Amino acid sequence: MTVKIGFIVGSLRTASYNKKVAEKFAELLPADFEAVFLEIGNLPLYNEDLDVDGKVPVEWQAFRDQAAALDGFFFFTPEYNRSVPAALKNALDVGSRPYGASVWGGKPALVVSVSPGAISGFGANHHLRQSLVFLDMPTLQQPEAYIGGINNLIDDNGDIAEGTVNFFRTIISKYVDFYNKLKA
Repeated sequence: MTVKIGFIVGSLRTASYNKKVAEKFAELLPADFEAVFLEIGNLPLYNEDLDVDGKVPVEWQAFRDQAAALDGFFFFTPEYNRSVPAALKNALDVGSRPYGASVWGGKPALVVSVSPGAISGFGANHHLRQSLVFLDMPTLQQPEAYIGGINNLIDDNGDIAEGTVNFFRTIISKYVDFYNKLKA
C-alpha cells in the first residue's frame, strides 16, 4: 500500500527555493511513499460567511477533498516577517473548517523552512509548528529542518549540493520511521 504524503509549498513564486527543495524531497521518498502536491495559490481567503451550503468556493472543496484523502503532510515554508506566508496560513484555515470537519487531525507532519538568510526561516518554522499543534498534527521534532543559505546550495543547473541532499535523506528517513511508529 502506498502512503500518500501531501506536499504544501508556502511560496507561490515560480522559481521558489521552497518549491525546488520540495521537488527534491519528492524524488527522495522511498518507493512506498508518494508525494502529492497541493495547490494553495488559488484558494480564496477563508471567510466563514462563505462556508455554508451553496456558497463554499469550489477551490476550497477541491482542496479539502484532496487533503482529506492523504496520509500525512510535508510543509515547506519561507519566512515572511518572522512568520509563514499568508497563502500557507490560509490553506491551514481552509482545511480546518468547518468546525469539526478538519482534514488535518492525526496526520503526521514535517516542517521544512527554506531561506537564503542565515536564520533559515526559524520564525516561520516555529509559527507553523504552533498551528500544527492546535490542528492535532503530530510533527517530527528531530532533526529540525532549517535550510539556510539555500541560494548558495543550488548551482546554475538547479542542482542542490550533495551534502544538503544527504541531510534531506536523513530527514525523510526519520519521518518515515516517525510515520510508521504512529500508524502501527
